[in-house]
Amino acid sequence: MSQLPESAQSKLEQFLPGENLDTPSSHQPTQHPLPQREPIKHILIGSAKAVTSTIHYLQVIGYANVGDWSLLVPTDNPDQVMSILIRQILMQ
Repeated sequence: MSQLPESAQSKLEQFLPGENLDTPSSHQPTQHPLPQREPIKHILIGSAKAVTSTIHYLQVIGYANVGDWSLLVPTDNPDQVMSILIRQILMQ
């Protein structure tokens, strides 16, 4: 991962995909409640070139794979598209 300050890195990690937290693992005590996850939607709106470039950059920094985003969808504004990414984040 890129070199981020420790606090920024921990914030970023809550958005990164991890192990399935809905199923307790053998090393996870069952008496403790599992962390809660909540969906969050990221929406990119702009020119097709800008949206595609941002999607690729987010893959380069390890945030989301290109295939995780929706296809480019035209908006009501000419020369503008949008793409959506839905992630489950840890709520503490």
